[in-house]
Amino acid sequence: MLRRPQSSNKAPRRGQPGALAYDIRVGAAKINVFSAENPGRIDVSRAVGSEATAMYIYDLPPGRSSSPYHYEYEEEWLLVLDGTVVVRAPDAEQTLERGDLVCFPAGPAGAHKVMNRGASTARMMMFSNGRVPAVSVYPDSDKIGVWPGDEANELIFKRNTAVPWSEGEEGWENAV
Repeated sequence: MLRRPQSSNKAPRRGQPGALAYDIRVGAAKINVFSAENPGRIDVSRAVGSEATAMYIYDLPPGRSSSPYHYEYEEEWLLVLDGTVVVRAPDAEQTLERGDLVCFPAGPAGAHKVMNRGASTARMMMFSNGRVPAVSVYPDSDKIGVWPGDEANELIFKRNTAVPWSEGEEGWENAV
């Protein structure tokens, strides 16, 4: 028996993007990663109520990329659900097909860019630890993104705009 979960966050209606169901047999919200309608990105973790895991489904049209080349300080995982994608990594490019699962390690060794060079839309799921704050580094553009968990304080900046930690803190060493 399926029913809609009861929560303060209004869930989308069945058949709408991000639609989910609640299976009382297991007591958990669920989403079908193969058939859920996708407006470009589905926040799976939010749809099923997870706070510990960040998980997204992307439908990547031909000729598009999911993000710029970047790395984070948490490992990230990629599962190809349908189609074919090409992953740019520090050492080479690799083609991944339906069912392929890869792990991008934390730090520069895990830098990646996922691209669809095929003729049809590819569906993929990216997931990682959902801890905040999080930091993303974009080597090609020499930028850093800081994601503290609230949109108002998110920052993306060029490395060369950084200042010493003590700038603007004159007298910090004094007990005043």
